[in-house]
Amino acid sequence: MMAWVRTGVSLIGFGFTIVQFFDRMASVPGIAPARFPDAPHYLGLMLITCGIFALGTAVWQYRAGVRYLWAPPFTDIAGIGVEPRQTPLLAVVFALILVGLFTFFSVLFRLL
Repeated sequence: MMAWVRTGVSLIGFGFTIVQFFDRMASVPGIAPARFPDAPHYLGLMLITCGIFALGTAVWQYRAGVRYLWAPPFTDIAGIGVEPRQTPLLAVVFALILVGLFTFFSVLFRLL
């Protein structure tokens, strides 16, 4: 789960950084105008989208793993018959997904 979250957050951050870097670079004097000025926005949007999907995949894989580990063969071994408590992990991932969506729409509206 930690690897998925790290990868998703990195993709979101890198996508946003690409957009910001090339926006700032266009305003530097002495730099030739870009041939495709919207290309960094599209690349940034794609990376942000991949990061959001990575976080969604992390939630899906985590829930499947927890469901598998709480199946009857494993609960008999562990001697526990109670369902697991919710952890703050899912709340953090959903907050990061919201941050990713906010970033996506801020870059998208800036492009339009």
